[in-house]
Amino acid sequence: MVKVVAKGPRKVAVFDVDGTIFRSSLLISLVDTLIEKDLFPASTREEFAEAKNKWLDRKGDYQKYIDSVVVSFMKHIRGVAYTDFNDSVKIVTSRYKDHIYRYTMDLVKKLKKKGYFLLAISQSPKGVLDPICKSWGFDKVYGRFYELGPSDRFTGKIENLELITNKANVLRRAVQKDGLTLEGSFGVGDTESDIPFLEMVENPICFNPNEKLYTEAKRQGWKVVVERKDVIYEL
Repeated sequence: MVKVVAKGPRKVAVFDVDGTIFRSSLLISLVDTLIEKDLFPASTREEFAEAKNKWLDRKGDYQKYIDSVVVSFMKHIRGVAYTDFNDSVKIVTSRYKDHIYRYTMDLVKKLKKKGYFLLAISQSPKGVLDPICKSWGFDKVYGRFYELGPSDRFTGKIENLELITNKANVLRRAVQKDGLTLEGSFGVGDTESDIPFLEMVENPICFNPNEKLYTEAKRQGWKVVVERKDVIYEL
């Protein structure tokens, strides 16, 4: 008689996406595409131009720039048909799926081969995260889920915002729902919003961290990796 050995829970590796795997912001790329397709007015860019220029001039915060883009997205997505949105998502996926960092993508591939459950957590819209993360080999994706109303048109509202804003809670939920273990787990992030889940994993990696995350990484002794042009090094 053949003895069946039960498999234990899968180890998990959790990644932030924007600025960690993707070399820019999927939300910004999506907004640019929606403007290009005349689904958002061209004047949309003016709404976050000041925040963008302050960031480029190193007089402002990148998060404030992204927050301004989020406000514009929520304003203009109202009334957009899902089919039109999905057409834009296909363009974004086709254009940008290879705009990735080598270090993190190599880590994704390495952990995938080892049987890790790959989990992506991002503040970008889930509708654009799903196809691009699937192309990278992720098992599950959490992002901002924008509500659809009558005739499959967006309402501008976000469902379960309280969950997605706390990445540690998202990781706990995934571990429970998908039967995962944090033993041997990896986590990769680039800003202070990733600290809650980095504190939960056994192997936290701060990749191209901003100042607040870098400071916390040095305090906690976490691994810090920087990829600049074609050079990857640890600090």
